[in-house]
Amino acid sequence: MSPRAVKFTAIIGGWLLLSVLLMVPCKTSAASPFENGSVGAPRNKIDELVFARLKVLDITPARLCSDPVFVRRVYLDVTGTLPTAAEAQQFILDSSPDKRRVLIDRLLEGDEYADLLAMKWGDMLRIKAEFPINLWPNAAQSYHRWVHDAIRDNTPCDKFARTLLTASGSNFELPPVNFYRAMQNRTPAGIAQTVALTFLGERADRWPSNQLAGMAMFFANIGYKTTAEWKEEIVFFNPASTNAGALNGSPQKAVLRDGSTVKLSPDQDPRIVFADWLVKNPQFARSVVNRAWSWLLGRGIVQEPDDFRADNPPANPELLSFLEKDFVSSGYDFKRLYRQILNSQTYQLASIPQSNRPEAAANFACYPLRRLDAEVLIDALDQITGASEKYSSAIPEPYTFIPDNLRSIALPDGSITSPFLEMFGRPPRDTGLESERNNRINAAQKLCLLNSSLMQKKIESSRMIDFQSSGNRSTTEVVTGMYLGILSRFPTAAEIRTAQEYYQTGVGKRQAVVDLAWALMNSTEFLYRH
Repeated sequence: MSPRAVKFTAIIGGWLLLSVLLMVPCKTSAASPFENGSVGAPRNKIDELVFARLKVLDITPARLCSDPVFVRRVYLDVTGTLPTAAEAQQFILDSSPDKRRVLIDRLLEGDEYADLLAMKWGDMLRIKAEFPINLWPNAAQSYHRWVHDAIRDNTPCDKFARTLLTASGSNFELPPVNFYRAMQNRTPAGIAQTVALTFLGERADRWPSNQLAGMAMFFANIGYKTTAEWKEEIVFFNPASTNAGALNGSPQKAVLRDGSTVKLSPDQDPRIVFADWLVKNPQFARSVVNRAWSWLLGRGIVQEPDDFRADNPPANPELLSFLEKDFVSSGYDFKRLYRQILNSQTYQLASIPQSNRPEAAANFACYPLRRLDAEVLIDALDQITGASEKYSSAIPEPYTFIPDNLRSIALPDGSITSPFLEMFGRPPRDTGLESERNNRINAAQKLCLLNSSLMQKKIESSRMIDFQSSGNRSTTEVVTGMYLGILSRFPTAAEIRTAQEYYQTGVGKRQAVVDLAWALMNSTEFLYRH
């Protein structure tokens, strides 16, 4: 990056650093590109419950976000993909009063929606071919494909969970069987811990030992056996397993999470009994809706979203209760749940807070700033520049195949990675904990984005830069095209003047466009969801 480009990066969009990066209450002008008026009457029950809680706490919610902010936000949150310049411009200039609702409906029907949620579920389900999970590439890819298709088809979440919990057969032929293979600890207690984390949002390692042992009984009859096929494994109900303690054909007692006791007969697969209980238990629905909320709003109603416990209460109990009951009554319709949240004013608040009290963030008084996930960030950079990432597997095998131009959010296997993904905190998928993902900015990441050969190659060969620096386009046209393509909004008058002044330094048209792209891609506005 040239010294002039560094200076350009430092001065461009300066007021944004005051209002957004510092995250302090501010009074923005009517021409603010980030806000669009005060909050109106609640649109749905979600707003009623959130705003009622804020009123009790005497916290003023943020203003509503502008159309440019919304189009970028909803694309990233629903699809993990930036809108193109044309898509952003079309939405911003659209005068239809229901255009946000229409866009939400369209994005929820796209393949990218399933790609992004399959990535999130893949983190939870530990879809990883190599150590320490060791699913192996062909099993990992078929498992990921099954999860992706279930999301695409909007399979009810209770059916999704039941299928995973009761699956038996070959891990190559029946992808859900891999649920019982994708965990480091396959003892009954280890399986119970994984089940509790995945479907109840609870960390069972903190439970009393007798409670964990009682739930482990439901998973004590799981058998594993190999076949003549390389790395194939059969998961099956094994009534003769000594782990079950079902000696002499006598019924054994297992204890559910709510403390109720179940007698299990030796010829009965206890996983079915557990699955029947789970999908009817309110905690299952609470766990699912809380994760969905955290994925869209940056934090759970119970935070962390996989740490439900008595001494970690929800920030808004009424909100969590409503979402749980509504989710169950809808038939565990995950897409409907997403649609409700996305259409709420709560989701559409600006990221510029009106209060600096710590309770404001916990009660969703504004949309939280969050750095883009590693996979989303590299896909955004490649979308803008037209480049593609090079991926590799730690232990390449015959079944490891990575198509050209495959987006990072669509990678089927946690073992397939790149130096960029590793540097920017992609989770290793070893435990299924949400905390495995690390989105904190560090010095190495800043240097990579600001002054690395990787970024230089992507930007120098960018199709967008080639297009904008060719022909007889005016400075205003070039700057507008770059802002729409990178930040999904029109530049302000002040930003156009800054760019024009930079152009007049004699740096050259193409170099000026390169420096502008580099500056925008290093801005907080680009690197963060806002």
